[in-house]
Amino acid sequence: MDLRLRESISNQNEFALHLSKHVGSTVAAGGNFVLSPASLHAILALIAAGSKGPTLDQILSILRSKSSGDLNALSSQIVDVVLADGSASGGPKISVVNGVWVDSSVSLKRGFKEIVASSFKAEARAVDFKTKAAAVVNDVNSWVENKTAGLIKELLPARSVDNNTKLVLGNALYFKGAWEIKFYSSETEDSDFFLLDGSSVQAQFMTTKKKQYVFSYDDFSVLRLPYKRGNDMRQFSMCIFLPNAKDGLWNLLDKMSADPRFLDRHFPRQKAIVGKFKLPKFKISYGFEASAALKSLGLGLPFTMEGDLTEMVDLPLYVSAIFHKSFIEVNEQGTEAAGASAAVMKEGCSRSLPLGPFDFEADHPFAFVIREDRTGVVLFTGHVLNPSLSG
Repeated sequence: MDLRLRESISNQNEFALHLSKHVGSTVAAGGNFVLSPASLHAILALIAAGSKGPTLDQILSILRSKSSGDLNALSSQIVDVVLADGSASGGPKISVVNGVWVDSSVSLKRGFKEIVASSFKAEARAVDFKTKAAAVVNDVNSWVENKTAGLIKELLPARSVDNNTKLVLGNALYFKGAWEIKFYSSETEDSDFFLLDGSSVQAQFMTTKKKQYVFSYDDFSVLRLPYKRGNDMRQFSMCIFLPNAKDGLWNLLDKMSADPRFLDRHFPRQKAIVGKFKLPKFKISYGFEASAALKSLGLGLPFTMEGDLTEMVDLPLYVSAIFHKSFIEVNEQGTEAAGASAAVMKEGCSRSLPLGPFDFEADHPFAFVIREDRTGVVLFTGHVLNPSLSG
């Protein structure tokens, strides 16, 4: 992987960890959380492709990118190489698609249309927002549900699109990977999971005596669970970041987001003997409207009439909302996850220790990341505060 691409992915991951920390901190007390930074990055890159001036500068700044050309090249390589389906050769099943819905009364500018097709592999489809807005919402939601194997439903809320809408940009990402070494259901056991408030709940924990990719640091441990590989060079993994303190998750998330190379610096590369080991099964679904989070990170212009999105169509557009939903389920067999995002555009009138043996007991709140290890591309991030909550 060339140095420029590695730098671009490192910048993408910096955005991912900042966004994940910010959004995760707003989740209701006791709530679990998952999002797909890769999906939201794709939507923002699409918006950047249709922006110029200070608006483009803001998007490039929040995404830590030097130019829209770099963003387009990164998006293209991620779609073509990193997130190519590996299921035919025994690797993870992966699907990533982009879509554009444009009102039939307007035309996409040639340059934007070409970028959408070449870099984002998205086909633009003409729709009638003016008289059939509800039908378009159903169309977008059906597309997302189909592309995420039914895991993401109703991405766009009712009435999120109206006769003032001119453009909807969509992204859907699906991932299903089997563990390289599966856990045995017969060894799964019920045990206490300690919550942030000091109370506990019963949860189902996967256990094993086999060596694991795990490192311990002064105040936290990291477990890497690789997924089965296909016939290519890619290796996808889930990393679990477990603070030593039962209430140490927020401090750990601060540390993760403060260091752009945190994931690479704390990547377990050798297997270690484990003593006590347990990891809870969990299932999470989470959705939110992303504009407030993005504004707080410094991206404001696209959401106002002062923004310049004129590289898309010959109309003054602004982003009225960016909707995002993600889902993840982790069990003895592996992981299934999906994420989807949609931007609605309207016309404006206004260090490590010795390698074991040691314990890894994820019996209190922890963070997780799913990424491709060779490139470092992050697909999903989140945290588990209470694994007994389903959905």
